[in-house]
Amino acid sequence: MVCDPVSPKGIELLKQRPELNVVTLDKKHSEAELLPLVRDAVALVVRSETKITRAVIEAAERLRVVGRAGVGVDNVDVEAATERGVVVMNTPGGNTISTAELTFSMMAAMARKIPQADASVKAGEWNRKAFSGTELYNKTLGIIGMGRIGGEVAKRAIAFGMRVIAHDPYLSMARAKALQVEVVESLDDLYAQADFITVHTPLTDETRNLLNAAAFAKMKRGVRLINCARGGIINEADLAAAIESGQVAGAALDVYTTEPPPPDFPLRKLPQVVLTPHLGASTKEAQDNVGIEIAEQIVDFLINGAIRNAVNMPSLDAKTYALVKPYLNLGEKLGRLLAQVAPKRNDRLVITFGGKANDIPADPITRSVLLGFLSQSAGSDVNLVNVRAKAAARGLLVEEVHSNDSTDYNEWLHLAAFSGSQKVSAGGT
Repeated sequence: MVCDPVSPKGIELLKQRPELNVVTLDKKHSEAELLPLVRDAVALVVRSETKITRAVIEAAERLRVVGRAGVGVDNVDVEAATERGVVVMNTPGGNTISTAELTFSMMAAMARKIPQADASVKAGEWNRKAFSGTELYNKTLGIIGMGRIGGEVAKRAIAFGMRVIAHDPYLSMARAKALQVEVVESLDDLYAQADFITVHTPLTDETRNLLNAAAFAKMKRGVRLINCARGGIINEADLAAAIESGQVAGAALDVYTTEPPPPDFPLRKLPQVVLTPHLGASTKEAQDNVGIEIAEQIVDFLINGAIRNAVNMPSLDAKTYALVKPYLNLGEKLGRLLAQVAPKRNDRLVITFGGKANDIPADPITRSVLLGFLSQSAGSDVNLVNVRAKAAARGLLVEEVHSNDSTDYNEWLHLAAFSGSQKVSAGGT
């Protein structure tokens, strides 16, 4: 059952499978309206409008999978789905290019005051002096967070002749070199050098209000800011004050702490600010991408039993899952422990399996280790399915080693994180 408007290309992929009876809803339905409709559904496809609540999940007695055509799953009760054994999938990579392009478009529009000039001409004015801007060429762009989107923004900035510096404690030097960006060791270093700053991090306790009054005070006077990542990373009240004081020359925002922003939103009245209504994934290509991806994932799951981009369970059958579950718990705990004591920027992570641990599938355990190791920095964006891609995006080389060394334990795991010549390790049984 397709509950929200999804790309026709994705729906067509579903309809091409004779095993599936595809039903599309023609309007948004409330929880009460959905309850009788979902009773026989084995799969539900949503975007961000329809809410898949606990009551909806419980009413869908045959439900096996919920597919989110997009990234966020705030409209799905993942806990209730997990309790029912329902897989929740999303499509985290489908909007990468669209978001990167919007980020760069917002930066250029802000630098050249394009929205303000457009409004002026449409109002019958012709005031060229009022809209003198600044070039991007030879300016320094500071990128906070160098995942998929941050990397794509860096490529575009370099093509425009910008110097790109990046702060991401988890970005390896090899990855930075490949992207042609300069790594700065602290945010203060980035603040001191950047003419433009863009953020591309998840919203976590660590990044909430990351850019606030104290941060603005450390930046170059006249800096310009862009946020197309997550609302809440920039303190909007502090930003308004910094713009009014002249410390910050302008800002371009696509995401907000509260969406839509309230009527008294302080940035509405400031002509130096460009605002858009969360358009990061709002391109035909991005919607086609996520629609096709979620359709392919659901078909693969329902027909072949394969699980991709699940946010609530690993890619395992029930029998194997029961066998490896103790190792999954151990691996995640060891990963979290190691992340707390190891340097933030690591080049290599070695996972050693010993004793009986050699006889069970290594991949799900490795993924659990990575989940624990990366979750502190990546927040809810990382899950058991995408952890390997997240590690690769940071240039973290992951090695699996099987040991037959004799120890006092029948089965054990050992982790070692390497940062240059420094090694930190942890183990457990």
